[in-house]
Amino acid sequence: MKVKALIPAFLLLGGVLCAQEAWRDTTAGGTGGRVILKDGSFVRPVTPRDSILVADRLLYGFELDNVPDSTVLSFPEIQNPFMQDVLALPFWQVDTLHVQQVKAANTRLLKIRAQVAIQPFEEGTYELPPLFVQRIHADGTVDTLQFARQTIEVKTLPVDTATFVPHDLRGQVGYRLTLAEVLPWVLGFWALVLVVAGVVAWLLSRRRRAAEAAFREPPHITALRKLDKWRGDKFWAPDKQKQFYSGVTDALREYIAARYGVGAMEMTTAEIFQDLRKTDVPADLYEEMKDLFERADFVKFAKYIATPEDNSTVLPQAVRFVTATYEAEVAEETAAEVQEPVPAPERREENEEDYMPK
Repeated sequence: MKVKALIPAFLLLGGVLCAQEAWRDTTAGGTGGRVILKDGSFVRPVTPRDSILVADRLLYGFELDNVPDSTVLSFPEIQNPFMQDVLALPFWQVDTLHVQQVKAANTRLLKIRAQVAIQPFEEGTYELPPLFVQRIHADGTVDTLQFARQTIEVKTLPVDTATFVPHDLRGQVGYRLTLAEVLPWVLGFWALVLVVAGVVAWLLSRRRRAAEAAFREPPHITALRKLDKWRGDKFWAPDKQKQFYSGVTDALREYIAARYGVGAMEMTTAEIFQDLRKTDVPADLYEEMKDLFERADFVKFAKYIATPEDNSTVLPQAVRFVTATYEAEVAEETAAEVQEPVPAPERREENEEDYMPK
């Protein structure tokens, strides 16, 4: 617990009064005034060391134990210079080091330290002047406490003037590099290389994917290629019909999603054909595909076994839907580019007979 002036709070009465006036009033006739010699003074350097050098800052002060909290302490004004060749900061530093509560007397006993900062500026031995403080009791009795003086010996750095030779400033000292100094830079360099390599690889991969997307085959070619895998009657067996209908309808779902922008891969059959009703799909193809998808749902989810006659129409209907809608798309693009006709991409003519079982 530290304060900047007198401690505790109600001791501020002594701090409000000018220290010089308090001392003058006591000298002029204080009640019961007496001088009490005390021990407990000290001198210690601010920076601990085994000797005192010129211009070192020292703390010169004293400690008081068992000071009742009703006591007022009045400190004299600090004069400058403190003594010859010794200067002082013109204020007291007062700290409360300990507070002891005495319940029987309903009071508190304080341990107080007061000190002054001084600085000697010449080499030699100094006998510091004694420290005084006035102690004013609650009944008005004033005591003057005189603390024993301290002696300090101030030294300076010895210079051998007989052998002293001035030297020029030394050049900068070079030190060898250590592994601990070089390792962070090496690791940082390789980390940077890995980051750059990762960024370059990501950019190349992105460019490659973009190029692949630019040269991706048209949706109808992809659909016809996938439908071609299900040619023949070997998938019409009851234990393979679910796989057969799933493969055909998945190929058609992908084509519908690419051709008409319908999210067919995540939709049910009813949702797909609800969106297809808003497109330009011919009515006969619409009904034919709706019947195919509903039959596929029965096979996949209701364990329905389709007849060979139904199975034989699946691939021809799917191929007819893809080729007819693609030809309609090509016709629309040709009509939109009448001024600069663009030849249609070469495609293999598909016939329904190619997908009939042989």
